[in-house]
Amino acid sequence: MDLNYVLRAKKFKAKKSLGQNFLVDSNTIDFISQFATRDDEILEIGPGLGFVTEKLVEKAKKVVALEIDKDAINILNKNLSNNENFYLFEKDILKTDIDNLPFENPKIKIIANIPYYITSPILVHLLGEIDDLNHKNRNRISEIILMVQLEVAKRITADEKSSGKEYGSLSILSQMYADTKIIKLVPKDCFLPSPKVDSALVKFKINEKPKCEVTKLLKKTVKAIFATRRKNIKNSLQIAGFTNVEEALNKANIEKTKRGEDLSLLQIQQLSIALEEYNK
Repeated sequence: MDLNYVLRAKKFKAKKSLGQNFLVDSNTIDFISQFATRDDEILEIGPGLGFVTEKLVEKAKKVVALEIDKDAINILNKNLSNNENFYLFEKDILKTDIDNLPFENPKIKIIANIPYYITSPILVHLLGEIDDLNHKNRNRISEIILMVQLEVAKRITADEKSSGKEYGSLSILSQMYADTKIIKLVPKDCFLPSPKVDSALVKFKINEKPKCEVTKLLKKTVKAIFATRRKNIKNSLQIAGFTNVEEALNKANIEKTKRGEDLSLLQIQQLSIALEEYNK
């Protein structure tokens, strides 16, 4: 931990209600800042006390930061207001469209150390739902560097070969439109106050097209097969209200005894096509 960051963080009363855990490890802060280049316009979500922000404004063309804590905003304005490439807004990312922020580049990068309890809502807001082909926020993003709980990072990057508890709807949502990778493990003692669990940085490289065809029933199929993990896929689909399930499984060449966590994204897409044929 960096003593300067620690002393500055200790002067600030972190708010549990906002899930504030300030990154005070200089090595990790430097690691994050390497993703900013002179041509980049960056949206930083939850800059907090601005430790990462201070590095980003040195490297990026523009840094737009969204913060909802008025006390943190006062500190950010005091320390960073002299930087002409820094723009700070008191806004909630979940209520903000990227198109309404002062970016000029067609594509931006996002860097975020977010409250862990709203990880999934933020991902949906940035990436869109599984079946949202033209999500306007996602269309503006080239890359996301996101700090999350290690357990969540494993879920984001999991596939059918991973542990059954890790692979699920969040994996499908994250990977439908992006290549995801854990790029750094971040121990809990790198934060102040220290959270109860370790964290990880996940990189999302946004793709122009989805990984598979977006079918009419894809979202409903994903939700159904992961909603009841202990049941086989036939029972899960029937519980979700699908009919002619055995016929659809046969059509998709999927054994009825398998579970949702056994299926790849492509298999799930093929299953959704078969279900649509038998559930008109």
